[in-house]
Amino acid sequence: VQLQASGGGPVQAGGSLRLSCAASERTAWRFVMGWFRQAPGKEREFVAAIMLNGGTTDYADSVKGRFTISRDTAKNTVYLQMSSLKPEDTAVYYCVADGTIIRSSWTNAAAYDYWGQGTLVTVSS
Repeated sequence: VQLQASGGGPVQAGGSLRLSCAASERTAWRFVMGWFRQAPGKEREFVAAIMLNGGTTDYADSVKGRFTISRDTAKNTVYLQMSSLKPEDTAVYYCVADGTIIRSSWTNAAAYDYWGQGTLVTVSS
């Protein structure tokens, strides 16, 4: 499975940005796609995830109420709408996917088999 992410760039604090990630295929009915991010000098952290069938979602506490993950099942594509951005949201954002991951592992980076290239989001104050 190949993941193609896009949409990063510079934005001012308080602004919005939308990331997209398209998967080349869906390997299972329970196919989950999501986002992790890594800021300079920090560990990679979970942002959000969604199951393509059914649309169940999960978010990191730090982005709840500001970020929305959605999907287009026909295109095997997920979107991350980011609003009210803060300088601390600055990071490289990675798209992830997996067809066998269980719900309790969605926040675990090691549980995802497929990773896209990162896209840099820079939020200036």
